[in-house]
Amino acid sequence: MDTKLLTIFAEVARGGGFATAARTLDLDPSAVSRGIAALEEDLGARLFQRTTRKVSLTDAGERFLGRVEPILAELEAAREELLAAEASPRGPLTVSTSVAFGQVCVMPHVPAFLERYPEIDLTLRLSDRNVDLVSERVDLALRLGPSVTGDVIAAKLMDTRYRVCASPAYLETAAPLSQPEDLTAHRCLCFDLPGFDRCWSFRVRGKAEVQDVAVSPRLTVSGALALRDAACAGLGPALLADWAIRDDLRSGKLVDAFPGYEVTATTFDTAAWLIYPSRSFLPRKTRVMIDFLRDKLAGG
Repeated sequence: MDTKLLTIFAEVARGGGFATAARTLDLDPSAVSRGIAALEEDLGARLFQRTTRKVSLTDAGERFLGRVEPILAELEAAREELLAAEASPRGPLTVSTSVAFGQVCVMPHVPAFLERYPEIDLTLRLSDRNVDLVSERVDLALRLGPSVTGDVIAAKLMDTRYRVCASPAYLETAAPLSQPEDLTAHRCLCFDLPGFDRCWSFRVRGKAEVQDVAVSPRLTVSGALALRDAACAGLGPALLADWAIRDDLRSGKLVDAFPGYEVTATTFDTAAWLIYPSRSFLPRKTRVMIDFLRDKLAGG
């Protein structure tokens, strides 16, 4: 069976249409249509349901895709293995991450990565939307949260923690802020996510007992870096991720109001995760990026 036809079939299935597959494979749409027709004729089964608006897999197509994708992955793995011995990682690599994490944690290391791997063409997509890795052709994503679900491979990059911080100028003039319950006398700066503008949970480091404190928002912001800037400007206390404020704590722009406590708006166990499509073969260009990020960030 012609592997080119299998590749066309897999791309139509992933992209949800003939036109998308044609653009991805740099083929004429009529060539994609002819290829699918030839494959269906060879198999004696209809693989797609076609309407004027949508192309979707039939039951037979779903079963066939489940068999075909591992085969194509193995063929690609064999090709990469032959090239890897003599060639450095190369080709386009698309990485997705949130805007703030990308700017603070990833971008500072991009020059070193590109210098080390000059034959990789990197696309860094900064978006706070959880992208679909397969349909949007993303090789690697970085996501923040307690855990990751879905048909993907997830590996922890680094733990993340939150702190309640305020500027020295704010702390000098505002009501005392030495115990978590003191927050009830303050109007806080909150992140625009469910739960972040209602209640923050505290526990003494090394202890299990949790104390919930209701917060009253003065300002709610959808961007983590904008929220950090508002705290630095003295507008009030804010709950911020450690990776976003590390330099500000060192420089004194921000002060950790409760250094003896762990604090969260969701769960105390949060992390940055490396996410890549669920498949048996990981391209070398993706592997070197994973290893690079672990080297630069996992210890920080």
